[in-house]
Amino acid sequence: MDIEGRRRGGNIEDRRGKGVGGKVSLGLGGTIVAALLIWFLGGNPMEFISQQAMEGVTTTDGTYTSTPEEDRLKDLSDVVFTSTTEVWTDIFRQNGRQYTPPKMVIFSRATQSGCGNASASTGPFYCPLDQTLYIDLSFFSEMQNQLGAGGDFAYAYVIAHEVGHHVQNQLGTLGQVQRQQQRMNHTESNQMNVRLELQADFYAGVWAYYDRKNFDSIDEQDIRNGLNAANQIGDDHLQMQSQGYTVPDAFNHGTSEQRYRWLKKGIDTGDLSQGDTFSIPYSQL
Repeated sequence: MDIEGRRRGGNIEDRRGKGVGGKVSLGLGGTIVAALLIWFLGGNPMEFISQQAMEGVTTTDGTYTSTPEEDRLKDLSDVVFTSTTEVWTDIFRQNGRQYTPPKMVIFSRATQSGCGNASASTGPFYCPLDQTLYIDLSFFSEMQNQLGAGGDFAYAYVIAHEVGHHVQNQLGTLGQVQRQQQRMNHTESNQMNVRLELQADFYAGVWAYYDRKNFDSIDEQDIRNGLNAANQIGDDHLQMQSQGYTVPDAFNHGTSEQRYRWLKKGIDTGDLSQGDTFSIPYSQL
């Protein structure tokens, strides 16, 4: 992904080496699987995540020393995040709306979010309560080394996906879905969550369409890397890796094929009107 000469300066707060920190005992894979299982069983994964984030916690207020690779990933994240603001501001304006950009917090090990304690092991996420994305840059190394999903555009896809949730929040979709989920059983709620996640994948693709169009920044290998990442984080793929079988009723992000397809649809079309994941039958997603 070519970012040379690109604009930086997004609304980013760097908390690395500041505030809450600590080593989470389960590691990336264990915490994700455990949190998913709690979600599948009807519990609150954020309570579990908060407990994990606080395990072995110390206060770290010293100077943070990053590696050259981490500096490069921070710069990439800045470019991507800034670009998402530009793209979505234009799209909203064209549709007679005003886009209020989110904030992004870069942290190391653990930090506090509006949705509770955030840990590196939980991966990047968007908190609608404070309209902020949270990310520990070490997650990108985990993507490459543990998930086989490396590449700059794969990392950009992760950021753009979380921004997609902010877009849903801005449009009112997130609130509408959450209100509907309060009246649903667990399986129905999971299915609604899949629709949200696939739409966020589509929105990530829409961002990529315009970034590529405006800056010729993304080549075919970049796209392959991004689609590979979508494939590697499908519910069916992750469940097979963690437990050797799949439980479709427990899916809450979408299968590998679904995530691949919706991301690609956004990349290929850039057409916001084609991203309605809520009107079509669930079996056809």
